[in-house]
Amino acid sequence: MTTEIHEGPLQASGTHNAPAKLSWREKRYQRRRRRVWFEEILGWVLVPVIVLGCYWFLEVGLGALGTSPAAIMEGIEAIIATL
Repeated sequence: MTTEIHEGPLQASGTHNAPAKLSWREKRYQRRRRRVWFEEILGWVLVPVIVLGCYWFLEVGLGALGTSPAAIMEGIEAIIATL
């Protein structure tokens, strides 16, 4: 048995306050921040895909026409040399 007896009223425990709701401006700021991150990531993914896609489309298009970028550059250099 214990010799310590609590005589008197119990102390009220600290109440846990729910976090305050965000204002509409804070919510808007969070949405904008998420959108900026999403656009940044999307840009890092899509820009290389678009650049490689354009290069591939150029190669395929010129291959279908029976030429290549190197042949076109040689033709341009020949034209410039005759001027």
